[in-house]
Amino acid sequence: MEAMASGIEESVDDDRIRARVGQVEYLNKKLLDWGVPIVLPVGGHAVFLDAGRFYPHIPQDRFPARTLDAEIYIEAGVRTMERGILSAGRDPATGLHRYPRLELVRVTIPRQVYTLAHMDVAAEAIEEVFWNRDSAKGLELVYELRYLRFFQARLEPV
Repeated sequence: MEAMASGIEESVDDDRIRARVGQVEYLNKKLLDWGVPIVLPVGGHAVFLDAGRFYPHIPQDRFPARTLDAEIYIEAGVRTMERGILSAGRDPATGLHRYPRLELVRVTIPRQVYTLAHMDVAAEAIEEVFWNRDSAKGLELVYELRYLRFFQARLEPV
Protein backbone atom coordinates (compact mmCIF):
# COMPACT_ATOMS: atom_id res chain seq x y z
CA MET A 1 0.00 0.00 0.00
CA GLU A 2 2.89 2.32 0.78
CA ALA A 3 4.42 1.70 -2.65
CA MET A 4 1.08 2.44 -4.33
CA ALA A 5 0.68 5.64 -2.33
CA SER A 6 4.21 6.69 -3.28
CA GLY A 7 3.50 5.99 -6.95
CA ILE A 8 0.34 8.07 -6.86
CA GLU A 9 2.22 10.90 -5.17
CA GLU A 10 5.00 10.77 -7.77
CA SER A 11 2.54 10.72 -10.66
CA VAL A 12 1.24 14.17 -9.75
CA ASP A 13 4.63 15.76 -8.95
CA ASP A 14 5.25 18.35 -11.67
CA ASP A 15 9.05 18.15 -11.37
CA ARG A 16 9.07 14.36 -11.80
CA ILE A 17 6.65 14.52 -14.72
CA ARG A 18 8.72 17.26 -16.38
CA ALA A 19 11.90 15.17 -15.97
CA ARG A 20 10.28 12.09 -17.54
CA VAL A 21 8.81 14.04 -20.45
CA GLY A 22 12.24 15.63 -20.90
CA GLN A 23 13.81 12.18 -21.24
CA VAL A 24 11.24 11.21 -23.87
CA GLU A 25 11.91 14.44 -25.78
CA TYR A 26 15.68 13.84 -25.54
CA LEU A 27 15.35 10.32 -26.99
CA ASN A 28 12.90 11.54 -29.64
CA LYS A 29 15.28 14.27 -30.82
CA LYS A 30 18.26 11.90 -31.09
CA LEU A 31 16.24 9.39 -33.14
CA LEU A 32 14.77 12.05 -35.42
CA ASP A 33 18.22 13.55 -36.02
CA TRP A 34 19.39 10.12 -37.22
CA GLY A 35 16.38 9.62 -39.50
CA VAL A 36 14.87 6.78 -37.46
CA PRO A 37 11.14 6.50 -38.30
CA ILE A 38 9.05 7.25 -35.23
CA VAL A 39 5.42 8.13 -34.60
CA LEU A 40 4.79 11.84 -34.14
CA PRO A 41 3.85 13.56 -31.99
CA VAL A 42 5.60 11.69 -29.19
CA GLY A 43 3.80 11.19 -25.90
CA GLY A 44 4.92 11.82 -22.38
CA HIS A 45 5.94 8.27 -21.47
CA ALA A 46 7.36 6.62 -24.60
CA VAL A 47 8.70 6.88 -28.11
CA PHE A 48 7.04 4.60 -30.65
CA LEU A 49 9.24 3.31 -33.45
CA ASP A 50 7.45 2.73 -36.75
CA ALA A 51 8.60 -0.79 -37.60
CA GLY A 52 6.67 -0.79 -40.87
CA ARG A 53 8.74 2.14 -42.14
CA PHE A 54 11.88 0.87 -40.39
CA TYR A 55 11.62 -2.48 -42.23
CA PRO A 56 9.55 -1.84 -45.38
CA HIS A 57 11.05 -5.01 -46.92
CA ILE A 58 9.64 -7.30 -44.20
CA PRO A 59 6.02 -8.38 -44.82
CA GLN A 60 3.67 -8.01 -41.90
CA ASP A 61 3.29 -11.79 -41.47
CA ARG A 62 7.06 -11.92 -40.81
CA PHE A 63 6.58 -9.75 -37.70
CA PRO A 64 8.52 -6.55 -38.40
CA ALA A 65 7.76 -5.02 -34.98
CA ARG A 66 8.86 -8.15 -33.11
CA THR A 67 11.95 -8.30 -35.33
CA LEU A 68 12.84 -4.73 -34.35
CA ASP A 69 12.09 -5.44 -30.69
CA ALA A 70 14.44 -8.46 -30.76
CA GLU A 71 17.22 -6.69 -32.67
CA ILE A 72 17.30 -3.83 -30.17
CA TYR A 73 17.49 -6.31 -27.29
CA ILE A 74 20.28 -8.27 -28.98
CA GLU A 75 22.21 -5.05 -29.72
CA ALA A 76 22.18 -3.58 -26.22
CA GLY A 77 19.87 -5.45 -23.84
CA VAL A 78 17.30 -2.65 -24.10
CA ARG A 79 13.80 -4.00 -23.54
CA THR A 80 11.01 -2.64 -25.70
CA MET A 81 7.49 -3.85 -26.52
CA GLU A 82 6.12 -5.04 -29.85
CA ARG A 83 2.71 -3.61 -30.69
CA GLY A 84 1.91 -5.11 -34.07
CA ILE A 85 0.62 -8.30 -35.62
CA LEU A 86 1.90 -10.55 -32.82
CA SER A 87 0.13 -8.48 -30.15
CA ALA A 88 -3.01 -8.22 -32.29
CA GLY A 89 -3.49 -12.00 -32.10
CA ARG A 90 -5.75 -14.08 -34.27
CA ASP A 91 -9.35 -13.63 -35.30
CA PRO A 92 -11.32 -16.14 -33.19
CA ALA A 93 -13.74 -16.86 -36.03
CA THR A 94 -11.18 -17.56 -38.75
CA GLY A 95 -7.99 -18.37 -36.83
CA LEU A 96 -6.10 -16.01 -39.14
CA HIS A 97 -3.75 -13.26 -37.99
CA ARG A 98 -5.28 -9.87 -37.36
CA TYR A 99 -3.40 -7.29 -39.42
CA PRO A 100 -3.26 -3.97 -37.57
CA ARG A 101 -2.66 -0.84 -39.59
CA LEU A 102 0.56 -0.07 -37.71
CA GLU A 103 3.58 -2.12 -36.66
CA LEU A 104 5.05 -0.31 -33.68
CA VAL A 105 7.72 -0.83 -31.05
CA ARG A 106 7.19 1.04 -27.78
CA VAL A 107 10.30 2.38 -26.05
CA THR A 108 8.82 3.25 -22.65
CA ILE A 109 10.60 5.43 -20.13
CA PRO A 110 9.68 4.35 -16.57
CA ARG A 111 9.48 6.98 -13.85
CA GLN A 112 12.67 7.54 -11.85
CA VAL A 113 14.59 4.64 -13.32
CA TYR A 114 16.77 5.92 -16.12
CA THR A 115 19.27 8.73 -16.62
CA LEU A 116 20.13 10.56 -19.83
CA ALA A 117 23.07 8.15 -20.14
CA HIS A 118 20.52 5.33 -20.37
CA MET A 119 18.71 7.30 -23.10
CA ASP A 120 22.02 7.49 -24.99
CA VAL A 121 22.49 3.70 -24.76
CA ALA A 122 18.95 3.09 -26.03
CA ALA A 123 19.29 5.67 -28.81
CA GLU A 124 22.65 4.33 -29.98
CA ALA A 125 21.33 0.75 -30.02
CA ILE A 126 18.32 1.80 -32.09
CA GLU A 127 20.57 3.79 -34.43
CA GLU A 128 22.85 0.76 -34.93
CA VAL A 129 19.89 -1.50 -35.71
CA PHE A 130 18.56 1.17 -38.08
CA TRP A 131 21.82 1.34 -40.05
CA ASN A 132 21.84 -2.47 -40.36
CA ARG A 133 18.11 -2.80 -41.10
CA ASP A 134 18.54 -4.20 -44.61
CA SER A 135 20.05 -7.42 -43.22
CA ALA A 136 16.92 -8.23 -41.16
CA LYS A 137 14.65 -10.79 -42.80
CA GLY A 138 11.89 -11.09 -40.21
CA LEU A 139 10.73 -13.90 -37.98
CA GLU A 140 8.65 -17.04 -38.30
CA LEU A 141 6.15 -17.99 -35.59
CA VAL A 142 6.91 -21.53 -34.41
CA TYR A 143 4.86 -21.70 -31.18
CA GLU A 144 2.02 -19.67 -29.74
CA LEU A 145 -0.58 -19.83 -27.03
CA ARG A 146 -4.23 -19.16 -27.74
CA TYR A 147 -4.34 -16.09 -25.48
CA LEU A 148 -1.74 -13.36 -24.99
CA ARG A 149 0.56 -15.05 -27.44
CA PHE A 150 3.01 -12.14 -27.46
CA PHE A 151 4.11 -13.09 -23.93
CA GLN A 152 5.18 -16.66 -24.67
CA ALA A 153 5.32 -17.06 -28.42
CA ARG A 154 8.45 -18.52 -29.91
CA LEU A 155 9.81 -17.12 -33.12
CA GLU A 156 12.84 -17.98 -35.19
CA PRO A 157 14.76 -15.91 -37.72
CA VAL A 158 13.70 -16.45 -41.34
